[in-house]
Amino acid sequence: MPDFLDEIVRDRSADNPEFARLVDAAARRRAVIRQLAARRASLGLSQTAVAARMSTSQPVVARLESGDLDSRLSTIERYAAAVGLEVDLVVREPVTAVDTSMVARRKVPR
Repeated sequence: MPDFLDEIVRDRSADNPEFARLVDAAARRRAVIRQLAARRASLGLSQTAVAARMSTSQPVVARLESGDLDSRLSTIERYAAAVGLEVDLVVREPVTAVDTSMVARRKVPR
């Protein structure tokens, strides 16, 4: 059953066919950040400790984790390294049809 976000994506996609793809890409980026934040928490690291390992400030890490910061790939790579992970990128052909019903319900693997 569609929810409010599904309806917004459907309506906006009617005006802009690229909108659903952009929403899906944003959801994938957020999933990566959530994985990194979950790893930080599982290691018992504070945002301040991760920031020090990244050579940045705690507010930057907080904004990144909250989604207020659309960071560069290099920032995500530094965060991953700070929590003992690495980023693995895959370049692929775009998906032709985005299933907007999954955008709001996307789960982060743990």
